[in-house]
Amino acid sequence: MKITKRVLTNLNSCYAVNSMQINGIPNILLASESEAPCLAWAGPDYDSPRMVWEGPGGVMSIVPIPGTDGEFLAVQKFFSMDVQEIAKVVHVRPLSNGQFEVTDILQLPYIHRIDLLTVNGRHYFIGCTLSTHKESLADWSHPGQLWVGEYTGPGPLAIRLLKDGLTKNHGYSRLVRDGVMLGLVTCEEGAFEVTPPAVPGGEWSVAQFMDWPISDISCIDIDGDGELEFATIESFHGSYFRIYKKIAGKFVMIFEHPEVTEFYHVVVGATLAGRPVFIGGCRRGKQQLFYVAPSSDKPLRLEAVLIDEGVGPSNACVVHENGRDIIAVANRETNEAALYFVE
Repeated sequence: MKITKRVLTNLNSCYAVNSMQINGIPNILLASESEAPCLAWAGPDYDSPRMVWEGPGGVMSIVPIPGTDGEFLAVQKFFSMDVQEIAKVVHVRPLSNGQFEVTDILQLPYIHRIDLLTVNGRHYFIGCTLSTHKESLADWSHPGQLWVGEYTGPGPLAIRLLKDGLTKNHGYSRLVRDGVMLGLVTCEEGAFEVTPPAVPGGEWSVAQFMDWPISDISCIDIDGDGELEFATIESFHGSYFRIYKKIAGKFVMIFEHPEVTEFYHVVVGATLAGRPVFIGGCRRGKQQLFYVAPSSDKPLRLEAVLIDEGVGPSNACVVHENGRDIIAVANRETNEAALYFVE
C-alpha cells in the first residue's frame, strides 16, 4: 500500500473534516475549532479551496444532508470546553454563485457531535452535548445529554431529550448493521447504541453495550469473520488506543497501540485499498497518524503502520475514488489541512 501526502493549506486549529458531493462534484471540507474559516476543495484535483464561511469557527462536526446536492449541517461556536453555552447547529446550502448560505437552526449549549440517520427516507437528527453547564474546564458535575428529532428541512430544528447523565459525552460514530443506521455514543459511563424509529412516530431506543470510560469509538470487521471489532480511545481524550473483539459473549482486548500518551483523538473504521483497517491518531506524544491492520490471519495478529508523525491529528475521514482512496485529515497540532492518497 503506497501512501503519499499533500498539505492543502495552513488552517489555524484545523479540527473538523468530511466529504460530500456539491453540484455533482466530490468535495472535501475542513474547518477550524478557533476563529478561522471553513474551506472546501473540489475533486478530482483538490488543488484550490473556496470559502464556505470566514467565521465563526468552533466547528466540531460537519454532516452532509442525504438527498441534497451539497447541503450540510455543522456545529459552530464550540470554542473551548468551559465557555460553550453559545454553541449552535447551522444549515449550509451552496448557492449558484459559488457562495454558501448559512442559517442557524438550533442553539444548544455544549453541542459537540451531530449526525443524521436515515430510515425509510426519513432523516433523524442526533445531537450529543459534552456537558450541560461548566464553571471551569475541570468541572464535569453537569453531565452531557443525548438529543433527537426528525430533520424535515432547513428551518428551526425541533428536538427532545432522549438520555441524560452522560459524563464527558465526547465520542460518536455511525454504524450501518443489517441495513439499519445506528449511532454509537460514548462517555465515562460506557458506549451506547442509539437506534431511530423504524416507523414515523415510533420510539427511539438506547442500549448500552460497553460499561467502562470511553472517549471515542468506531467499528469494522477487521478480520473478515462476519463480526464487528471495536476500536476505542480510553478514557476521555485518553492515553490508550485499543481494539476489542467479542469472544464468548464478552469484549476481549486484542490490540493496544504501543504508545501510551494523552490525547488520542482519531479512531475511524474504514477500508484502504480494499483492506479493512482502523485509522488512529494522537495529538500528544509522537503525534502520529497510523492505521491498524492484520499482519496474520491465523492466529490473528494486528499491527500499527505509521502514516505520518509530528502532526497531531484531530479528525479524519476516508474518501473512496476509482483507483485510489483518500484519507482527509485535520492535523490540529500543526494547523494542516492534509490529504493522504492511498494507492
